[in-house]
Amino acid sequence: MLWFTGGAGWYATAVGSVRTRIYLDHNATTPVDPAVIDAVADAMRAEFGNASSVHHFGQRAKARLDDARQDLATLIGAAPTEVVFTSGGTEADNLAIRGAAEALEPLGRRHLVTSSLEHEAVLTTMRALERRGWRVTRVAPDAQGVVHPEAIAEALTDDTALLSLMHGNNEIGTLQPVAACAALARARGILVHTDAVQTVGKVPVDVHALDVDLLSLSGHKIYGPKGVGALWIRRGTRLQSAMTGGKQERSRRAGTENVPAIVGLGVAARLAGARLETDAARQAVLRDSLEQAILARVPGTHVNGAGQPRVPNTTNIGFEGIEAESLLIALDLDGFAVSTGSACSSGTLEPSHVLKAMGLPLHETQNALRISLGRHTTPDDIAALADALPPIVARLRSLTDRRPA
Repeated sequence: MLWFTGGAGWYATAVGSVRTRIYLDHNATTPVDPAVIDAVADAMRAEFGNASSVHHFGQRAKARLDDARQDLATLIGAAPTEVVFTSGGTEADNLAIRGAAEALEPLGRRHLVTSSLEHEAVLTTMRALERRGWRVTRVAPDAQGVVHPEAIAEALTDDTALLSLMHGNNEIGTLQPVAACAALARARGILVHTDAVQTVGKVPVDVHALDVDLLSLSGHKIYGPKGVGALWIRRGTRLQSAMTGGKQERSRRAGTENVPAIVGLGVAARLAGARLETDAARQAVLRDSLEQAILARVPGTHVNGAGQPRVPNTTNIGFEGIEAESLLIALDLDGFAVSTGSACSSGTLEPSHVLKAMGLPLHETQNALRISLGRHTTPDDIAALADALPPIVARLRSLTDRRPA
């Protein structure tokens, strides 16, 4: 089978036939922008030097890192010297949480606060620290998937070292009141981290407007390469490095830098900044039209997080009387790529921890699809999905004789 791109979607050629496949899982990953591919390939060919070397080849590589650092800093309103490159969002989350906790441990601050909506990269790291003696408070959201500042205020204590609250939820897209919660924490001398993997490049993100100390992001969510990301660290923030070795990344992250991937991240960041306003507005219109079409044409459906500020490309829709996994497979066979939640949790039979945290009944935590649009999603893609869903849903419901009330 041969895969190629063109027109409105992705295509597969097999046994002489061609069928259109439509990719609507951009929160899991995005196709790499052609300009990024060109930049990565050029860096692999031309910039083989070690960026820590003082000779000509090393300094050329270092210059490319500096350019990428500047482009990324510009996207998030930061200073380039505060950007530390990592292998992705998961490493950035780990460095932020473990680094802050271990740096403050000698001061007796062994309490961490987070939300129960967080990505597994945050939740699993919190559990690991909990096993080592830290106390962790997980603040629940309301029924719409939003964590309230009042609930955060109640969770903070005098020995709290860090508050980690995501900026935008990866499953339902709700934007969290990070700035308001950060103000409460910083007033008590508590460090604040936000996982902005799903918002950078989709909505305006400014580290100073958010008033945080640490911010994580990932390249492959903004049409960049996989295996590269960054952690923004406010100047003066105490952080224990998780990687020991050389003094790369201002002694925050040892190891020879992945110059081609970082170059690609820089180009992706520059493109994201230039296209942010246009992409966000267009995707919000497409998402809203998709939600309206599904709710009107498929009985027994609802939008999780509806009515709240959300990332413009993301919708999470519950289908009464259907197992989401069955619907996902049926849609894939019909040419549509969607998901049931975080790609990092795919393959598990557990209900969505996000929907569970929102207080939804068990069956509603297992019947929701996440549909996430991208830069190349078209009105025709949206119309095709809206046309395909009613008969697929009706067929699946008939198999189990489970119809909406």
